[in-house]
Amino acid sequence: MTKKWYFYSCIALIVGVISTGFKPYKFENLNWFYVNESDEVLHYTVPTAAELEYTNIIFPQTGKTYAGFKQAIAFKESQGKYHLVNTFGYLGKYQFGMSTLRTIGVRDSLHFLQSPPLQEKAFNALLSINKWILRDEIEKYEGKVIKGVTITESGLLAAAHLGGAGSVKKFLKSNGNRSIKDGFGTSIKSYIKKFGGYDTSPIVANKNAKVK
Repeated sequence: MTKKWYFYSCIALIVGVISTGFKPYKFENLNWFYVNESDEVLHYTVPTAAELEYTNIIFPQTGKTYAGFKQAIAFKESQGKYHLVNTFGYLGKYQFGMSTLRTIGVRDSLHFLQSPPLQEKAFNALLSINKWILRDEIEKYEGKVIKGVTITESGLLAAAHLGGAGSVKKFLKSNGNRSIKDGFGTSIKSYIKKFGGYDTSPIVANKNAKVK
C-alpha cells in the first residue's frame, strides 16, 4: 500500500512541476501589422503557364520594317511558337494549313514543325503569291479608307494570310460590307487595320513562289 501511495504521489508531483511551465499567453494587437484604410493596398496575381513560358522572351523593337511585320503576324498567330498546332490543325509560327503548304512545296508536316528556317521560307513564299494575286487590288485601293480602315499593302497581305486572297478581294469589292472571319471569329477587316503601314517592299510578287 505504501509503495502505491509513493508511486501516485510521484506522478502527481511530476504533473504539478510540468504544469507550472505553462503560462497563460497574453495576446497583443500589433498595430504596425494592420493596413489602414488610407494605406495603398497591393494586389498580386500568379502568372499562367503560358505567361511563364514567355517570361524570358525579349522581342526586339523592329518598328514598321518587314522584320516588324513578320514579328507582329507571328505573335498574333501563335505567340511566336514554331511547334504550335491549333485546334483546327494549323501549323507552326505563322499557322499554315496543309493545303496551303502543299501549294508552296511543303508536304511533310512533322519536318515543317521541326524546322524554323523552313517556316520562315514558307511565310515569304506565301506572301509572294498573295502579293501577285492582289497586285491589282493593292494598286487600286492602297491609301483609300474603307469602313474607317486605311488600306495598305501590308494590311492586305496580312488579311490574305488570315483568310486567303480571294476573301480579301471580296471584302474590297463589297466596299467592306462582306464580313469575312476565320474559325476563331477574327475578321479580315481587323487584320487590314492591325497590320497596316508596314514595309512589305522586300516581298517580290511571284505567282509560282515555292520553298526551296
